[in-house]
Amino acid sequence: MNNFIEELRWRGMLQDMTPEIEEYLKKGMASAYLGFDPTADSLHIGHLVGVMTLLHFQRAGHKPYALVGGATGMIGDPSFKSAERNLLDKATLDHNVSCLQKQLSHFLDFREGTSNKAELVNNYDWMSQFSFLEFIRDVGKYMTVNYMMAKDSVKRRLEDGNGLSFTEFSYQLIQGYDFYHLWKNNHVAIQLGGSDQWGNIVTGTELIRKMEGGSAYALTVPLITKADGTKFGKTESGSVWLDPEKTSPYAFYQFWLNVSDEDASKYIRIFTVLDRATIESLEKEQAEAPHLRLLQKEIAKQVTIMVHGENEYNMAVKASDILFGKSSTEDLASLDERTFLQVFDGVPQAEISKSEYESAANVVDLLSEKTNGLIFPSKGEARKMIQGGGVSINKEKISDPNQGLSFSLLQGKYLLVQKGKKQYYIISVKL
Repeated sequence: MNNFIEELRWRGMLQDMTPEIEEYLKKGMASAYLGFDPTADSLHIGHLVGVMTLLHFQRAGHKPYALVGGATGMIGDPSFKSAERNLLDKATLDHNVSCLQKQLSHFLDFREGTSNKAELVNNYDWMSQFSFLEFIRDVGKYMTVNYMMAKDSVKRRLEDGNGLSFTEFSYQLIQGYDFYHLWKNNHVAIQLGGSDQWGNIVTGTELIRKMEGGSAYALTVPLITKADGTKFGKTESGSVWLDPEKTSPYAFYQFWLNVSDEDASKYIRIFTVLDRATIESLEKEQAEAPHLRLLQKEIAKQVTIMVHGENEYNMAVKASDILFGKSSTEDLASLDERTFLQVFDGVPQAEISKSEYESAANVVDLLSEKTNGLIFPSKGEARKMIQGGGVSINKEKISDPNQGLSFSLLQGKYLLVQKGKKQYYIISVKL
């Protein structure tokens, strides 16, 4: 067993913790949980800090619990939100819970026979057994309104003038009861979470103390920001998701590849399990040759493999090389359709029928008349650029304007045309 607290500390993943937690962890295998609200059917990379915290906890020899909030997801955590969330119906929540369970298994070891096997629990299983009257009588009586109002997340909403519904106000009490339930029934004495969860977590430790006279502990990790002050995990197209249908493995890989040097040094500690010596060696190499972006490449590799697997990582690397010119026709042909279209997202497309394609006299005819002037407005301009060595089709340089159409269609229906160094076009042959 390694020291979980020290591991978080050197990685920059420790924000706050209750006293005596380090002593408690030294006694042997402990259990801790971290909650995920199923507000969507996929985790996004903002959740990865919490996931990595559970991963390090398990690697330190302790037992992690991932709580998926089927009950709390019906309410929505008000912590540091400016307005109430839309409430989800149970069918949607059940679907979301199922998807999150599958994603978490990529990180945590749920295998039977593992001494510190990870467990997945859903707070709907116990909260659904409560009637409203039972809950406010048996649980609510232990917490004063003054105590709950003093939480920063509540005060901020009230100070902003947006108000707080009773539904949202009750959230911290329900999360507190989750901690009590797991403490009493599963011997879970630690709750982990982001720093915005501190108030909700210590409500749980207080509830355990008042209801049973027991001891419980809290530990939070920092909320991750980018060096330029913008929100981590957001791009122009929105959140970066773990679901490959929402964010392709190529786009996922590109996100990590494009982080700043300053952020890379922070992120490689937080989002990988590489050891300290390896990371410091990479940082030294980066300082000596920053243009090689070794830190970014290693983060992108580690996180993409962890989330999507090695095959998708290799596909993403190939795709990146294709876009930046260091690739072959074979590399291009090996991409699946989803990755190909993601790489060339936004590239102008010309759609032609199979008969039009087959009737093209030569490449000049195809690149001008058959594609309605999208690529070249005239045959003369196409011919001139081909003779100057400025045209490639499927990464093959075209040198003869009279060349016939002997190309293999990518995925059976596409041609990739490159004009000059950076202009790309796709010809889609409708079969």
